[in-house]
Amino acid sequence: MSVQYSLSEKGNPAKPAAPKKFYAIARSTGEVTFRSLSKEIAAASTTVSDTDVLAVLNDLSKALARNLGEGRIVRFGDFGSFSLRLSSEGAETEKKFSPALIKSAKISFRPGIDLKEMLATLKFEKGK
Repeated sequence: MSVQYSLSEKGNPAKPAAPKKFYAIARSTGEVTFRSLSKEIAAASTTVSDTDVLAVLNDLSKALARNLGEGRIVRFGDFGSFSLRLSSEGAETEKKFSPALIKSAKISFRPGIDLKEMLATLKFEKGK
């Protein structure tokens, strides 16, 4: 498995006078849709069609959103887990904090063992 990268020159915002450095940025080599994933999964099975898999993936997406919206951590076994992460302004005391200080919510993904193993074996090549 090989991941392509490009380079981006960036400065340090905390030290504007410091020389800029080059950093790697992962380059996408395409996309995979729900439909193509469902066909790929169905091809590995003799008992389900791509339509069956697509229906399950659609329901999975809805269940993930519903459970995250209710504040639950959603664990997918060896695949990984999803949870919510909040960004807020600080308050001087606990009593002065209100939900109005919460600025955004993001979804956090923590990869499981299969994805961690994939990350550990990646090779990199500079894109053209």
